[in-house]
Amino acid sequence: MNRREALSSVALLLGGTIIGAEAFLSGCTNSSKNPGAAGLNFSPDDISFLDEVGETILPATASSPGAKEAKIGQFMKTIVNDCYEEKDQKIFVDGMGQLNEASSKKYGKDFVALADADKHDFLVALDKEAKDYMKKKADFDKQQSEQEAAEKAKGNTAFKKGEMPTHYFTMVKQLTIWGYFTSEPGATKALRYIAVPGRYEGCVPYKKGDKAWAT
Repeated sequence: MNRREALSSVALLLGGTIIGAEAFLSGCTNSSKNPGAAGLNFSPDDISFLDEVGETILPATASSPGAKEAKIGQFMKTIVNDCYEEKDQKIFVDGMGQLNEASSKKYGKDFVALADADKHDFLVALDKEAKDYMKKKADFDKQQSEQEAAEKAKGNTAFKKGEMPTHYFTMVKQLTIWGYFTSEPGATKALRYIAVPGRYEGCVPYKKGDKAWAT
């Protein structure tokens, strides 16, 4: 599975555009263009925090490793630094603080100090919040595109589309799934993997519970 196929699979799974994918696929980085951009200095505590969030989204099971084994925090740092635009870097970094603040408000503790069950319940609720928000964003973006087209048809080239930012947890979830299933542990232990594929099989038997193929 190459870069483009992996990202297409993640986008299909999440039902949306992957932030930073265009820069990643082109091999470009944003750090050289935005040397003062937010988020370029992730501390070890930040990486551990992202590992905990990722592990809650994709925990280890008896048959597969979790997001921590895939070093998901380090992956997030790399993509945010190198592939996110400055505005998205700020949303992501601010979102880390917002997630902790929401955890403290609800449980009286930072996220990493919560029991596993509370971490799970908290992120399930946050995921629902993000999904509801992103639906509103999709409607808003569609309306803005239609208005832009209408203004251009009138000859008004000065119209500028409004913008709703991406929800920070959508970014975190995208990066967790993207990083996990393109990592060595995720691709070889959570998915079925053949390093050197044999002949092409257009149709193979599938039993419920079988792992998906990484190749």
